[in-house]
Amino acid sequence: MALYLLVLGVCLLVIGGVLMVLLTVGTPRYRTEPKDLLALFDKALNSQVGETEWNAIIGYPIRHDEYLEGVRRRASHLMELHGRRWQLAQGKPLLNAQGQEELQVLRDHLAAHTALRQQ
Repeated sequence: MALYLLVLGVCLLVIGGVLMVLLTVGTPRYRTEPKDLLALFDKALNSQVGETEWNAIIGYPIRHDEYLEGVRRRASHLMELHGRRWQLAQGKPLLNAQGQEELQVLRDHLAAHTALRQQ
C-alpha cells in the first residue's frame, strides 16, 4: 500500500508540474512586420522566392495592423489573378508581367507608408 501511495504521489507531482508549465508558458506568436513583407516582395520581384515561402507569409493573417492586413490581402489577390505556380519550377517568376508591375507598385506604396510611419 505504501508503494502504491508513493507511485501515486510521484505521478500527481509530475502531472501537476507539467500542467503548471503548460499554463504559464504562452503560445508562440509570429508578427508579420512591414520589413518582412518588403523583403518578400523584393524576392518575388527578383524571382528568388519559392511558392512555399510566399504562401507561408501571405497566407498568415495579420491581426495587429489593419493596413498590413490590407497589403497582405492585395498580394494574395495578385497571386490569384497573375500567379504562375506551374512555371516557378522552370525558373520563371512567380507572377506574370502585369502581376510583377502591380506588385512593384504595392511594394513602393508599402515602403512609402512605412517611411512615413517611422518619421
